[in-house]
Amino acid sequence: MALFHRNILGVIPARGGSKSIPGKNLKKINGISLVGHAAMFAKSLKWLDAIILSTDSKEIADEGRRYGLNVPFMRPPELSTDDATSIDMWKHAWTESESYFGIKFDISILLQPTSPQRIVEDVERTINLLIKEDAPAAITVSKTPAHYTPHKTLTVSNLGVIGFYLGEKEGSQYYIRQAIPVYYHLNGVCYAVTRNHLLDCGKIIGNGAKAVIIDRPIINIDEPFELEIANWLMSRIKH
Repeated sequence: MALFHRNILGVIPARGGSKSIPGKNLKKINGISLVGHAAMFAKSLKWLDAIILSTDSKEIADEGRRYGLNVPFMRPPELSTDDATSIDMWKHAWTESESYFGIKFDISILLQPTSPQRIVEDVERTINLLIKEDAPAAITVSKTPAHYTPHKTLTVSNLGVIGFYLGEKEGSQYYIRQAIPVYYHLNGVCYAVTRNHLLDCGKIIGNGAKAVIIDRPIINIDEPFELEIANWLMSRIKH
């Protein structure tokens, strides 16, 4: 079902080699794996023309298929390392999907399993902004807490000496929180890009990409304690 006469591809990226949480994409929240959550969410978006799982892991591929995902190819080893970029992984998934489905996709969205708190409104705001603003990309972000901003970030030398990341002038212990500029960070809920922006320009951010600000707490799971927090938050929503 083409939305606004565009063919849209949904991509769920889930490599098997996470070091911070071994087997991270198969970890469960409320009894469902992170891959399962992403799959069920993607399948609820009726305007997606195709959904694929990009993985290098047979176990993750089997889990994706269990939740109804297409796994038409396995991600190559060189795109599954710690150094591999999201751009290269997504470009591979896009071109392989076009060959598999025989469709030229105008737009693709990326749904990371490690951000399971997404809701339909988040993704539809993102895709609608991309299309209506004729933007090359639209990406969900969250406001960065003041104590994580560059003005509050510290460095520690080899001798254990503390310094301000921005230097004494900008990063001062006397810099009150209310005066710190507003910063945002990627939250992994949704990335949406046009074919030209990713495949031809090789970009996700840049060239006028738009921000979709989400103002509720969002956990992008990278460490074990974040998995516990996500479990707690989603349990509260469930009950």
